[in-house]
Amino acid sequence: MPSKRSLALAAAAAVTLPLIPAVPAFSHGYTTSPPSRSSLCASGRVTGCGPIQWEPQSVEGPKGFPQAGPADGRICAAGDPRWAPLDDPRGGAWPAASLPSGGSFTFTWRLTAPHATTSFRYFVTRDGWNPSQRLTRAALESQPFLRRDYGGQRPPSTVSHPGTLPAKRGRHLVLAVWDIADTANAFYSCADVNFG
Repeated sequence: MPSKRSLALAAAAAVTLPLIPAVPAFSHGYTTSPPSRSSLCASGRVTGCGPIQWEPQSVEGPKGFPQAGPADGRICAAGDPRWAPLDDPRGGAWPAASLPSGGSFTFTWRLTAPHATTSFRYFVTRDGWNPSQRLTRAALESQPFLRRDYGGQRPPSTVSHPGTLPAKRGRHLVLAVWDIADTANAFYSCADVNFG
């Protein structure tokens, strides 16, 4: 027969356990090639990033970009204030990956949770973009230079998209957008690049 103490502990647990918030499953995805700002923070190559260093896969915001989605100046953080350091241009000092102008390149995502997917889209900044300013729609070319449609399929944990890069020169930013089919959200990944 259970003691009064055991019954009291069981009753206390039954009352308090539902009050403890569940830890959300921060699992989604980010670009690793070229390395996104969130990837650079997670690897420790860039410091002072805040909590994104532990959750590079969590840059999720409203889909519908560029007509909808995160506000200008908050695009790299998907509009989420927790990831605001990703929007900070750092005076244009984010490490930039070297990419061949007009050449072939394979973009790679690391996905930590599968989602039914509409598409992956890749935008690039316009010529004359100022890397010391926050990203805005006006700074981006109006159409993605690469798009891969998935028709609701769930991609594997590593996704590669080969394609042809735009014939640009110098410092630019690539915005990769992973559009989810069965939610109102998308994942945003900003990568600083240098076309040469």
